[in-house]
Amino acid sequence: MVGALVWILHFKNGAILNIAAKVVVKLVNVLPSSVMQPYLLDLVHPLSSLLSLQQVEVAVSCATALNLILSNQSSKSEKAIWGILKKTETVAHIVSNIHDFSGGIIPSEYFQEMASLLSTILRRWPPSRYPVWSDVKLMKALESMHTTPNSSIKVAVLKLYSALALCGSAAMNLIENGEALLQMMVQCMDRSNPHSVQVEGFRLAQCLVRNEETCLKVMNFCCEPFVKAIMCGISQQRSLSGKAADDQVSFLEEACCLVLITRWAGEHHIYFWKQGIDGVLLGLLSKDFHKNSYQEFVSLEQKISIAQEILSANYLLVLRGYVWDILGWLATNCGEDFNPKILRNELYLDILITCTCLAFVDAISKWHQVCQNDVVETFKSVSASRAVLMMIYSPSKYIASRARAILSEILKPNGKEYLIHILGLTCYCGLPQYRRRLIKSKVIETLLVLVKCCLDNDIHIKRQSFPPHLQNTFHDKSCCWLCTEEWEGGDTPLLYSLWGLAELMHNSGSVRNNLNIFAGEMTYTETELVSKLQEICIHTSSPGLRWYAAYVLSYFGVYGFPSKLGKRIGKALNEKEYADMQLILTKGQSLSVHGVVFAVRCSALLPPKGLPINEKTFDDSSIKDFTEKVHGEFQKEIRLSAHVDHDALMKLLEYVYLGYAQAGEELVKKLKTLAKRCNLQPLLQLLCRKHPKWSTPFPSSDLSLALGPAGFQFSDIILEAKVTELMCWTCSFCPLSDPHIHVHKVILSSSCDYMRALFQSGMKESHVGTIKVPVSWEALVKLVNWFYSNELLSPPSGCLWDYMETEEKLCKLRPYVELCWLAEFWFLEDLKEDCLNVTVSCLDSARPLSIKIIQIAADFSLWKLAEVAANYIAPFYRQLHDSGELEALDDMLVNMVRVASVRLSQEGGSNSR
Repeated sequence: MVGALVWILHFKNGAILNIAAKVVVKLVNVLPSSVMQPYLLDLVHPLSSLLSLQQVEVAVSCATALNLILSNQSSKSEKAIWGILKKTETVAHIVSNIHDFSGGIIPSEYFQEMASLLSTILRRWPPSRYPVWSDVKLMKALESMHTTPNSSIKVAVLKLYSALALCGSAAMNLIENGEALLQMMVQCMDRSNPHSVQVEGFRLAQCLVRNEETCLKVMNFCCEPFVKAIMCGISQQRSLSGKAADDQVSFLEEACCLVLITRWAGEHHIYFWKQGIDGVLLGLLSKDFHKNSYQEFVSLEQKISIAQEILSANYLLVLRGYVWDILGWLATNCGEDFNPKILRNELYLDILITCTCLAFVDAISKWHQVCQNDVVETFKSVSASRAVLMMIYSPSKYIASRARAILSEILKPNGKEYLIHILGLTCYCGLPQYRRRLIKSKVIETLLVLVKCCLDNDIHIKRQSFPPHLQNTFHDKSCCWLCTEEWEGGDTPLLYSLWGLAELMHNSGSVRNNLNIFAGEMTYTETELVSKLQEICIHTSSPGLRWYAAYVLSYFGVYGFPSKLGKRIGKALNEKEYADMQLILTKGQSLSVHGVVFAVRCSALLPPKGLPINEKTFDDSSIKDFTEKVHGEFQKEIRLSAHVDHDALMKLLEYVYLGYAQAGEELVKKLKTLAKRCNLQPLLQLLCRKHPKWSTPFPSSDLSLALGPAGFQFSDIILEAKVTELMCWTCSFCPLSDPHIHVHKVILSSSCDYMRALFQSGMKESHVGTIKVPVSWEALVKLVNWFYSNELLSPPSGCLWDYMETEEKLCKLRPYVELCWLAEFWFLEDLKEDCLNVTVSCLDSARPLSIKIIQIAADFSLWKLAEVAANYIAPFYRQLHDSGELEALDDMLVNMVRVASVRLSQEGGSNSR
C-alpha cells in the first residue's frame, strides 16, 4: 500500500495527488507507530517535493501528512530525513508559500498547515533555522499577522516564533528588532485570550528569557506588563474547583517556569512583589488559605500549625519545586531594607517561610533513608533545602531573621540528629545556637576534609542537572545559546563546603586561633589551602565558587580577587618604569604609579576632570589634595592628606595592581577607611567580611576601559596594524589615518616579555611613538583586547558560522592563525594555545577550510597547526587528489596529507576524526 502511495505521489497526477496525501494522513493517524515506522521514510521525499506545487488543496494535504510523519519519526532517522528535506529544498518552499499567504493570495488553513510543518522542522533540525530567521521578507510577513483576530493563526505564528527562538542568535534578533513582537507576546499571555493562545504566549516568553542577557533586554521593553501577565496566569488556579484538569496544571507549570526569571536581579522583582507574588505562591500550596480568616496577631506556634496543615493537604504537588525555587530567588534578590509590612502581606510571607522550613526539616530527616523510589521527592526536598539556605543568608534582614527564628523553633525537638547532608549543614551554620555546637564539634576540620575531597577527586555535581522541574524537553534541540554558567556553577558540594566553612570561621572569633584545624593528614596545610583557593579564583568559571573562595581567603589575610591578568599587571607594582604619576604623602614619602591602571581600577585617586593646573583642594575628610604638573618626569603629582597611612596605601596599591592584597588585622582597619573613600566596594566587602550576595558577578580585572577615553590621556605608544587592503578607518582620538590603537607601555611590558625587552633595548624601536605590528587590523584588535582583558575574542559560532561561505569563514579565521604565529614570535604561550584551540575548533565544524588553512599555516611555519589540518583532510585524501583540489598545495603539504591518510587507514580510521 505504501509503495503504491509513493508511486502515485511521484507520478504527480493532479487529480489523485490530494486523495493520496489524505490517505497518508489516515494511515499515520490510524495505524500504530510501530507498524508505520519502517515505511515513513519512503513517504518523506515525494511529500516534500509536492510542497512547491501551486495547487493549494494538494499542498495543504501534503503539509499535513508530512507534519504527521516528521512528528512520529524516530530520532534514528533524523539524519536521513534532514538529507531529504535539504535535497528537496523543503524549508525554502514553505517560506515561499508563507510569503504568498501574507500577500492575501491563499486561505488561512493553508498558512496554518505550512506554519505548523515549518515549526516541526525548526524544532527538530537546528540547521533549518538560520535561513528562516534571516529572511527579512518572511519576518515582516509574520509581523503583519500580529494583530490578526484569528486565534488559530496567532497560535501558528507564536509556535513559529518559539521554534525560531530555540536558536540563541534568532532569539536575540527577535528581541532587538521586535518591540512589536514583545507587545504581541504579552497581549497573548493575557487571560482574556483563548487557552491555546495564552499557552503559546507563555512558551514563547520562556524561549526569549532563557539567559540573563535576553531576560534583561525583554524587561527593558516591557517589564511591568510582562510580570503582570505572568502573575495573572498563575492566579488562574484560583478558579479551579476540585481536582485541577491536566491542561490547567500544565499551564501553571508554564507560568511557574517564567517566574524563575527571579533568579536574576532586576526591576522585575519590584513588580513581582507589587503584584503579590507571596500570596500567589501560597495559593499554589493551599487552595483555601485566606488571610482574613486569622487574627491580626498569629503566634509562631500557630504559623507552624497552619503550615503543617497546608503541606499535609498535598495540593498541586507537582508545583512545589517551583514554589521553593521562586521563594529562594526572591529572598536572595531582596534589598537589605525589604519589609513585607509595607505591602501588608507579612502573614503570607511568614507562612511561606514556615512551609519551606518544614519541608526542609522533613527532607533532612529522610536523607539518610532515601531509596531509589524516592528520587522525585528527593529532588523537591533539595529545592526546599536550597530555598531555606537562600533565606537564612538573604540580604533582607527581615527574611533572614524570620527564616532563622522559624527554622530554629521547628528544629528544637531533635535538630541535632539531622546533621547529615552538606546542604543541610550549610543551613545549620547560619543558626547561632547550632553554629556554636558545630564549632565545638570540630566541623570546621570536617569541612576542610570535604573541600580537599572535592578538589583532589575532581568531584563535579551541577544542580541544574538533576531537578526534574528544571528540565525542559522543548529546549533539547537548542543551538547558538551562549548560556552563562549559573552563579553556583557545577561544583555545588565544593561551594556549600566553602560556604559553611566561611560561616563557621566568621563566627569562631578567637576560637579559630586556638583550633589546630590544619592538623592531621586528611587536610591541607594553611599554605596549601590558600594556594588552592587562589587557584579556584583564577581558573574556575563559577562566580559563586570564586566568591566563596575569595571570602574564605579573607580569613587567612588575603583580601581580593586573584586572576591571571592581575598576576601579569602585578609585575608593574613598585616599578618606576613608565610610571607617570606620583602619590605624595604629608611626610614627604612618594610612590610612583601608573595613571592608566588607576584610571580603570581606582579612579577616585585621580584628579577630577577639569581641575585647573596647580589648583589644590583641601578637605579634612578627603584622602587627597591635588597638584597637577605638566612638566618633568611625572605628568601628575597627587598629594594625599594626612589621613592616609603609608602602609595602608601600599596595600591599596597591591590590590589595584594584583587584584588582591595580603594584610594583618591591624592594617585591615586602616585599609577599610581607604577602600571606602576610594569607593572600592568589592574590596571593602571582603575587608568587612560581608557575606557574598547570591548572583553578584565576580569582580573582573579587565582593563579594556583603558582603551577608551579613560585611558587615552595616559597612552604613551601606538600599535599600528599591517594594511592588507583599503579600509575606511578613522581614529576617535587623533588624525592618523592608518589603522592603529593607542595603548600603554606598562600594560604591554607586563604582559609580553618581547615588548618589555624591546622597550628596554635602547634600539630605535624603544624610542619611537609607533610600533608596526606585522598582523592585520582584525588580528591586532584581538591581540590588544587579550593584553587588556586576558580574553580572546571569539569568532561567530553556531548558525551564523555554519551558513557563512568558505571564503568568509577563512576571513574570520585568518586573524587567529596570524596571532598564533605572532604569539610564538613574541613568546605568548597562553595566547598561542588559545588561538590554536579556536582554529582547531573551527576546522572541526568546517572541514573544507582545512585545505586553505594548511597552506596558510605552512606560510607562517606553524607546523603543528598544519599537521592538525592534514589530519582533518586525510579521510578525503583520495577523493581530493582525484578531483585535483590538492594541486593548489605545495608538494610537501600534499605529502603531509598523504602520510596522514596512510596512517589513518592503518589505524582503521573512518571519515570521522
